[in-house]
Amino acid sequence: MDDLLKQGSLKLHWVENHMPVLQEIRKNFIKERPLEGLKIGMALHTEAKTGMLAITLADAGANNRLASCNPLSTDDSVALALRDEYGLDVYAKKWESQDEYYANLNTVLNMNPDLIIDDGADLITMAHTTRREVLPNIKAANEETTTGVTRLRAMAADGTLQFPVLDVNDATMKFLFDNRYGTGQSAFDGWMNSTNLLVAGKTVVVAGYGWCGKGIAMRAKGFGACVIVTEVDPVKAI
Repeated sequence: MDDLLKQGSLKLHWVENHMPVLQEIRKNFIKERPLEGLKIGMALHTEAKTGMLAITLADAGANNRLASCNPLSTDDSVALALRDEYGLDVYAKKWESQDEYYANLNTVLNMNPDLIIDDGADLITMAHTTRREVLPNIKAANEETTTGVTRLRAMAADGTLQFPVLDVNDATMKFLFDNRYGTGQSAFDGWMNSTNLLVAGKTVVVAGYGWCGKGIAMRAKGFGACVIVTEVDPVKAI
């Protein structure tokens, strides 16, 4: 346990030194405490970078609860360090079952949050379905993925979305940098680590040529793969 805590602490301190923009915001938040008294419920990939976001929001005065939006991406060492070193409420573990996953989301909503930070819209959807009693207190939310935004736009179109949601996914900084470059790199990082295969000479089929697809195709070509793109939009296909 001590080794796991040390690993998580080292990862958080590393990202602290490599996220300069967030650290500048954090300095101001520590002085001004703009979120004092607010309750923020979060469902995010529980790893070092999102951990530093949670720490920053706590420094701004917010009371946070963090659950995972994907059990496969949870870093147990970071979750432990956030709990033991920073005193945050974290409800996430790698390989948690589906029942545990939804139980953790419910625990986040048990705080009756004022704001929601979501990835995939599961937390927002739960607030609109099985946990409707929390809706009157939720002032706003944000969603950072294409999948989540698509779900929420459908809810807005049929009139069921009960509070404003900020679409982070379509922010210029998100799709031009994170979707295009981040997804392209992380997709191949995961693929090569899990398969130990050489990309050069392989045929890579990219389904869809949005910003994520562009990033993946770009990286695949750079690694020497033969790239095939499938796309239903004729303009993007050109």
